[in-house]
Amino acid sequence: MAVRMREFDWDASALGPVAAWPAELAVTVRTMLRAATPMAVYWGPDLLILYNDAWSALVGGKHPGALGQPARNVFPEAWHELGPMFARVLDGGEAVEVQDQRLVLDRSGTTEDTWFTYGLNPIPDAEGRVTGVLNVAHETTGRVRAASGLVESEERFRSFAENSADVLWIANPDGGRLEYLSPAYERVWGDRRELVMGDLGRWASLVHPEDRERAYAAMPRLLSGETNTVEYRIERPDDGTVRHIRDTGFPIRDAEGRLRRLGGIAQDVTAEHAREEALERRIAESTAEHDRVWRNSRDLLVVVGVDGIFRAVNPAWKAILGHDPAEVVGRSFQEFIWPEDGVVTRTALSYASAADDLTAFENRYAHRDGTPRWISWHTAAEGDIVYAYGRDVTAEKERAAALAEAEEALRQSQKMEAIGQLTGGVAHDFNNLLTIIRSSVDFLRRPDLPEARKARYLDAVSDTVARAAKLTGQLLSFARRQALRPETFDVIERLRGVVEMLDSVTGARIRIVAEMPEAACFVQADVSQFETALVNMAVNARDAMDGEGTLTLRLACGLDKPAIRGHAQARGPFAAISLSDTGCGIPPEALARIFEPFFTTKEVGKGTGLGLSQVFGFAKQSGGDVDVASTPGRGTTFTLYLPEVAPGVGEEPGPAEVETATGGAGQRVLVVEDNVEVGRFATRILEDLGYRTTWAANAAEALERLGEDCGGFDAVFSDVVMPGMNGVDLAREVQRRHPDLPVVLASGYSHVLAREGSHGFELLHKPYSTEQLSRVLQRALAQVPR
Repeated sequence: MAVRMREFDWDASALGPVAAWPAELAVTVRTMLRAATPMAVYWGPDLLILYNDAWSALVGGKHPGALGQPARNVFPEAWHELGPMFARVLDGGEAVEVQDQRLVLDRSGTTEDTWFTYGLNPIPDAEGRVTGVLNVAHETTGRVRAASGLVESEERFRSFAENSADVLWIANPDGGRLEYLSPAYERVWGDRRELVMGDLGRWASLVHPEDRERAYAAMPRLLSGETNTVEYRIERPDDGTVRHIRDTGFPIRDAEGRLRRLGGIAQDVTAEHAREEALERRIAESTAEHDRVWRNSRDLLVVVGVDGIFRAVNPAWKAILGHDPAEVVGRSFQEFIWPEDGVVTRTALSYASAADDLTAFENRYAHRDGTPRWISWHTAAEGDIVYAYGRDVTAEKERAAALAEAEEALRQSQKMEAIGQLTGGVAHDFNNLLTIIRSSVDFLRRPDLPEARKARYLDAVSDTVARAAKLTGQLLSFARRQALRPETFDVIERLRGVVEMLDSVTGARIRIVAEMPEAACFVQADVSQFETALVNMAVNARDAMDGEGTLTLRLACGLDKPAIRGHAQARGPFAAISLSDTGCGIPPEALARIFEPFFTTKEVGKGTGLGLSQVFGFAKQSGGDVDVASTPGRGTTFTLYLPEVAPGVGEEPGPAEVETATGGAGQRVLVVEDNVEVGRFATRILEDLGYRTTWAANAAEALERLGEDCGGFDAVFSDVVMPGMNGVDLAREVQRRHPDLPVVLASGYSHVLAREGSHGFELLHKPYSTEQLSRVLQRALAQVPR
C-alpha cells in the first residue's frame, strides 16, 4: 500500500502484514492517514508505527524516521507506561481511553513533560484476531500547564488573602453577593464572615450612619469600571468600638474585557486617623501657642520681605517703639530706622535673605517720640521672607556706656596714681643722686680743697651719674622702651657663666643648684639685659631667703608659653628659665603688683623696686613674658619665657673692638644736635679729644653740609630725637648717599630705637663718658677703609 503524505511518499507495504488487511480496512486506514485528527496505527507483534500528518507533530524531531519503526524504539523513555496499555488492547481486545496522561518524552533531543488525551482501539484481521492498534491522540500539554498555573495562582492568592492584615473581598457584580471574604474581616469588623457572605445588608448596617451615603456612592462608580477608594467608619457589633476603614474596590475582567467580578481591599486605618488627629491637635495647639507668643511677646517679632517692606509685626512695636502695628505693616523699614543706621540695616537684610543660618546684628530704630532705641536682631530667611526677632537693648547699651565711662575714669585714676607713684619714686631717687652731685660740686669749688678729697668728690659725681643712668635704664626697661642689641646665643652657655657669677651675688650661705638639658637651646635677645634680668631675680630671691637657703635654676626648652596675667597661651617653642627659692614667699595681695616700678615689700633702703620691673620689660620687649608662682612660707618661682630660634638666626659680624680709647688725629666730625647746650658740650669734648668739629642743628642742615662729596667729613655724630627727620632716618639717608661715611648715634631714649633697633649703626647711650665717646667713635672710624 503506497501512502502519500504532505512531506513525502511512503510505501506502507514495508509493514508486511498490512498486505493481508481486508480491502475495507485498507480503505479506512487510507482515510485515517488523510484526516486532520492526529491518528496512528500500530501493527503486528512489534507494533510498527504508521501515522498521518497531524500525528507527526507529536513525534517531533523523530519524524520521519519513526515511520515503520517499533513503538518501543520510538518512545523508549515512556514505554514503561505505554507498553502495559498496548498489551491490554492486543491481548484483551478492549479499547483504552486515557485523559491527560503525563508522559516524559524525548522529541527533540531533550526530555520534557508532556500531557496527552488519547484512545487505543484494537484492529482485528480477517479472522477477527487483534493484530493492530489504532491511536487517536491529542496533546494537552498547554491546557494542563495553563490549568496548573491557574491553580498555583489561586493557591498564592488564597495564601496571601488568608494571612493578610487587610480584608480582601470578591463580589458578583450582578447580585452584589460576596463570593469571598478573607479571615481578617472577623478581626477588623468584629463579626463572623458567614453572617455577611450572603447578606450585604448586614455589611451596610455596620457602616456608621453618618458615612453610609458616602460608602454607597462608591458602588456605581465601581460597577462602571472605575477603581475607587472610599473611607468610612464601622461600628463593631462585638464591642461597639468605632474603626476607620479605607476600602479600595476595582473591577476584575476576563480576557475579552468583560466585567466578571468586583474585588477590593479594606484596610483598618484607625491608628493612622488617630495619628493625624493627634498631629492636628498639636498643630492647633502650636498655632495657638505661637499666636500667644506673637501677641504677648515683649520683644519685637517681624516678618519682612527682602524688599524691606514689613509683612507683619507684633503688638510689642507699640510698647517698645510707640508705633501701632497697623502703622508699620506695608511700609518700608527705612521709614522707621535711625538715619545713621540705614546702610548697616540694608546690608544686614541683604545678608539675612541670602544666608542659610541665623544671622545677628544691631541697629537703632526711631521711637515715636523721636529718641533712638537700640535693637539686637536675630534673623532667619525662607525664600523671599525674612523672619526677625528683636530685643530692646537700649538700657543695656546705656549701662554698658556708663560702665565703660566709669572704667575709663577708673583707669585714668589708676594711671594718675601710677604716674604719681612713678614720679614720686623717680623724684626721690633722683633727688638723692642730685644731692650727692651738688654737694660734691660745692666742695670742688673750694680753692683750698686737698687733691685727695677732690679726687674723692670727682669719683662720687662719676659714680652718681652711673647710678642715675642705671635708674633711667631700669625705667626704660620696664616701659619696654630701651634700645636692645639682640643677638642669638645658647642659653645653656650663658647660664653656666651666670651661675658662677651668682655665687658672689647671693653669698656663701645660699646653695645654687643648676638643672639644664644636654642639648643646646638658642634664643635671640640682648645678652646684657638677659644676664641683668637673671641677676635681678637672683637678688630678689636672696633677699626673700634672708641670705640663707637654696636657689634652683632650671632650664626647659621647646615649651608653649602658658596664659599669664590674663594673656592667652602662645604656641612654642619657648625656652623657660626659672629661679626657685626657699624664702618667705610673696603675699597674694602683692603678687599682682610686684612688677610695678618702685613697688617693693622690702624695708626702706633695701631695694628700689625696679629690679623686677626690668625683668618684666626685658621679657616683653624680647617677645616673651615672666611668670611668678609663690606660696607664703614655702618660696617663690620666677619663670622667664623667651622665644627659641634656630642657631645663627639674626647674627651679624660684630664691629671690631677698640681696646683702648685714644684721641683723634684731626679727623673731621659733623655733630648733629638740636639742643644748644648738648651741641656745644659735644663739640667741646670732641675737640678736646683731637677731632675737628662742625655743628649742625638738624638733619636738613647736616645733609646740606655733607653735600655731594661728604664735605670733607670723616664721620657723623648725631642725636636720635630731633624735630623733623630723626637721627635714624638721617643715618639711613647718609648711608644711602655716602656708604663709606660712618655714623654714630647718641640717645637717652628713642621710641624708634626701642621699636626697630639701631639698624646696625653704632649707638652711644646717654649719659656717656668721654672715654665711651672716644671708644665708639674710634670703632666706627676703624670699620671704614680710608
